[in-house]
Parts: sequence; structure tokens; C-alpha cells
Amino acid sequence: MTHPVPPARRPELPPVHGAVICVAAPCLAISPEHGQLTGRGLDGIYRSGLRLLSRCLLRVAGRDPVAVQGRSLGADRAGFTATVRTGAEAGPDPDIGVERVRHADGTERITLRNFTARRHRLPVEIALGTDLADLAAVAAGRAGPELPAGVHTSGLCWSTEGGAQAVTTAEPPPDDALASAGLLRWELDLPPGEARTIELRTARDRAGRVPGGPAAGPLAEARAEGDDPRAEHWFRTSVADLRALLLRDPSGPVDAFLAAGAPWRLGMAPAESLWAARMALPLGTGLAAATLRVLARTQSAGPGPEAGMIPGPLRGAGPQLPPGCTGTEATLAFPVVLAEARRWGLPEAELAELLPAAERCLGWLRARLGEDGFLADPAGGPRRCETQAHAHRAALLGADLLASCGSPGAEEWRDRAAALRERFRAEFWIDADGPSGGRPAAALHPDGRPLPRLTAAAAHLLDTGLLGGGRLAPGLLDPVRTEQLARLLGAPPMDSGWGLRSMAAREPGHNPFGHRSGAVRPQDTAVAVAGLAAAGFEREAAGLLRGLLDAAEHFGYRLPEMYAAEQRTAGSAPLPHPAACRPASVAAAAGVHVLAAVVGLRPDAPAGTVTLAPFAGAPLGALRLSGLRVAGEPFAVRVSRTGLGMVEEAAGTLQLAT
Repeated sequence: MTHPVPPARRPELPPVHGAVICVAAPCLAISPEHGQLTGRGLDGIYRSGLRLLSRCLLRVAGRDPVAVQGRSLGADRAGFTATVRTGAEAGPDPDIGVERVRHADGTERITLRNFTARRHRLPVEIALGTDLADLAAVAAGRAGPELPAGVHTSGLCWSTEGGAQAVTTAEPPPDDALASAGLLRWELDLPPGEARTIELRTARDRAGRVPGGPAAGPLAEARAEGDDPRAEHWFRTSVADLRALLLRDPSGPVDAFLAAGAPWRLGMAPAESLWAARMALPLGTGLAAATLRVLARTQSAGPGPEAGMIPGPLRGAGPQLPPGCTGTEATLAFPVVLAEARRWGLPEAELAELLPAAERCLGWLRARLGEDGFLADPAGGPRRCETQAHAHRAALLGADLLASCGSPGAEEWRDRAAALRERFRAEFWIDADGPSGGRPAAALHPDGRPLPRLTAAAAHLLDTGLLGGGRLAPGLLDPVRTEQLARLLGAPPMDSGWGLRSMAAREPGHNPFGHRSGAVRPQDTAVAVAGLAAAGFEREAAGLLRGLLDAAEHFGYRLPEMYAAEQRTAGSAPLPHPAACRPASVAAAAGVHVLAAVVGLRPDAPAGTVTLAPFAGAPLGALRLSGLRVAGEPFAVRVSRTGLGMVEEAAGTLQLAT
């Protein structure tokens, strides 16, 4: 008798929430808080997923420096402070200070400073090593032993039979290099009060070239300032993280897109790259246009059911639903991002180039809509709530795009959107007659049975999209149901106090660490904040906004892609998710999106107008955003403590709409 073989267990991802991570995609450095790269765990300097250096241990005067502090100095660099007691001075005070600044691109500067009034001659050793392993192998614990080192000019080098190689060079050159132990040695002379610096450069080739930083930035140098200084820190960190996650497309190097996040997903994720580009539109249309071009090159062509689809992998949807197709989400987002980028000032030439791909996305949607008017997942299974919201938005903004460009089909898509609204309100809203007032179903099973779970996917029902004249597209819900949904999203089962839970706390299967069953995902909260404010429910929007900002402060203004949140109480804090990417593109873009929603910026560059609809209650006090881009020109807007919005800088072709 044979027994079925159980499926192999998925390896656990090593926790990184306590690591200091710096990114300049495709470069990445992961360090423990003490700064010494030990060769254990994920420690190391990576480029394009290859670990170039796993061990970098510093010893001064035969001693390990005593770590004092490790922290991020920016998206692409980290600083580590330590001290050394040489024993030459009596008492407990350290006499040598050690400052290490490590850059994602593989550069590290180690500065030793003499705190005393006497001269020191210090032996300094740096032990280096690497396995040249892929990040995936490192994460799975299959990295293998360190490779033997060879001496290379002013440093060490490593290589594999497969041709991978890494070189670490030092300036000044070491006095001695011992390849068998991976050691570089110096004898440094430190007069009283003076400092000496050793610079290490780790690269992939024997020329020792340090790769250039991130892709050329299509994002504006914008900034925030106001009564709440946290808004300035959050906005600045969000923009810096977005810049750090930019990657060039190998098939079109002039185009950059946002990687999903570090360390696990430092590459293209079509749906998330589009969502992040859409949320970052206040920083200019360049990123959106480049991302759309990158994805248009991947679009399925020719006849068949996949024609017009942007391919994307399956993504887990929690214990209640089967995995969903991110390609569906990306295909529906494509015409939306293009239509909204046009409102923000996308040049006509780029619009004309991308319009055919958007029309193919709409053609795919037409072929996929079922007889009941709903969009089913291509992989089969239930009709998801958020998928209908994405399809409705694509239909409405696609119609607006076609009409604006003089292309046929606009009325067809408006009719399809109207039909979807009618069917959705009738079939997705459950318990309408109960004492609670009802809720949207998370999904409909193929036989029409609703899945009665309240999840953050419902926030997407409020995300309608930007039309001409500063108008918002009509939502899937009528005013009564919108009010009920606002009440649900603003109540404690969904509002954790740190942001919107991905599933209500009272639902069966709730898990505060579940990425789709309870954990907070900043993208969902940002969508809810903007949608609630646009619908006139500013109290609920302001509560979620404050919670998200408080969480950002706890995470050093670099929000992870998800985090656990029990109900907030005095003295509590959001809990890091051990497997979350940080930084993550959608989490970083969420900071830009919600602050733009606070000032209520709704441009219509083709019409030469801009509308302001700021939060009337000014939940953050006075707030000014400057360096934004509307119609390709710098734009600055201010909201007063009373909620009055005013434009301070704009293109000469723009007028404030009344």
C-alpha cells in the first residue's frame, strides 16, 4: 500500500524587521544593527539578487568594537557607531570612536577617531568573505560555504566556476592582505583628536567599478511642511524610498519602473508597480508613462482569451479565497493609470503611444465579462469584490479616455459600467434588512452564494477615479450604501488605530499577522482615506489617516508593506510582520497619496484647470506641498488650519476651478 507524499513545506523566510536595509535598486545592503556583517542569515551586500559580500568584520587593536547605534541615514545608506577601549587609558571611557557608513551600492567608509590627548598606532583588521549565493538560496538556508579568496591589487576577489565574481578593494591600500583568511590589515597612525578613513568598494567585476545608483529619476523633488512635522518626515522618506526602488527595464533602458520591495521582491510586480505609479502621480507623470511602456511590451498579443492581458503571477488571498491573478489587476489598472496620467499632464505624444495598449486591455475586459455582468478571475473561482471595483473603474475611466481621444466605444463602456453598478448593488450587498445595515460581500461563489466577510477589499469600492473638470467617477455603491461602508471602515473591527485591517477583527479566521486576514496594508488604508474623504466622510478618513501617520512614525517613516495591529491602546505599538518588505513601493507611495488627498488636489491639465477639495477639518493642521508636478510644471499648494486651500505655484496655463 502506498501513501501519498505530503507537499514540501515552504521554507520560512528569515526575519528582517530588525535589520537595517538600504536600497539603490538593483543594489541592496542588509545589515544587523551592530553593523558587523557576520556571514550569518541574510547579512550582506547584494546586486541583482547576488550576494557579493556576506562577511565584513572589523577589529581594532585586537578588539571587536562595541556597538552603540545602527540606523538608516537615507534610503540608500546606513550608519553604525561603535567605540573601542584600547586599554591605554585608565577608566571606563572609550578612546577610539568608529563610524561606519554603508551604501547599498557596495561602498563603505570606516572612520576611526582618536578621542584622547595621546597618539595611537592602531592595528586594524577587516575580515571579508562571500559565498556569491543568490538571495533566494540565502533565504532558504542553501547558500553554501564561503568561497576561497584571492588577492587582487588593493583588496580581495572571489569567483565561482559559473563565472560569478566579486571584488572588494580598499583605499588606502592595506599594508597586508592574507587571502587564506580573507584578511586586510593596516597600521594606522592617529594623532590626538584626528581621524583616519578606510574606504571599501565591493563590485561584480575585477575593474572594481562601483555600479551607478538607481535608475534616472522620473520623480519630482517634492516636499511637505506644516504644523505636524511628521508629515514632512513621512513625505520625504516616502519619496526617497520610491527613488531607491526604481529599476531600469532591460528591454528599454530609458524606462524605469518601481520594484515591489526589498529584500524579497526587488523586481517587477505588474499590479503593484502600476498602483505605486498611480499613487505617485503628484510627483509627475514620467514614472506612470515609463511603467505603462514597460508593461505594454509584455502585453499578450494575437487571438485567444489572453489577448490584451498584462501577465502577472498568482497572489495569495488569505484563507478565505483561492489565490488571485495579479495580471487581472494590472490589466484593469492600465487604462485607469493612463487616463489619470492624462489629467495630470501626460504629454499627448506619450498618450498616443500608449492608447492602443489601453484599448487592448479594454478588449480583454469585454471578452472576460460574464453573462451576469461580473468579472471572474481567469483562474476560475469566485467573483471578488475588489475585482468588480477595478473593472468598474477601468470601464468608466476607459470611456473617459476614449472620448477624450476621439476614439469609438466610450458609450459602450459607460453602459457596461452602469449595468455593473446595478448588478453589484443587487447581488453583492448582503444583510441589507438586518439591524447592522448590511455590508458588501467579499466575493460571490460561482453558484451566487456570497462570502460574508468584511475585508479591506471593500475600500476599493470608494476608489472611483479622476475624470475631467476635477470630477470623480461615480462609485459602485449608492449614497446609502456608501454611508454604511464608511461607518464600517471607521469602526474598531476594521480601524485598528494604526490603519485599516485587511479583515475585520470579528470575522472567523482573523489573524492580526495575516497579510489578507487581518494585518494592516498601507495601500488599502491610503485608498480608504482618499475614498472616504472624496465621499464626504472626513471623520472616518481623518481617523485612518492619523493612525497611518502614527504607524509611520513608529517605523521611522518607512512603512512596511504590511504590519500586525492589535486594537490600539495606550502605550501600544504596531507590530512588524517578519516577512514584510521594507521599503515597499505601494507602502511608500501611500504616503504621497494620502497627503495629496489631504489637500484635495484634482487636476485637469488638458482643460487647463485644477480643483482643490481639501479636508475641511484640516486633520494635520496647516500643510504645504511643494515641488509637485502638474502639466509638467512645478506646483505648490497650501491648506490652512481652517481647511482653506490655495495654490501658491502653478503652470501659467492652469487656472483654479471654482
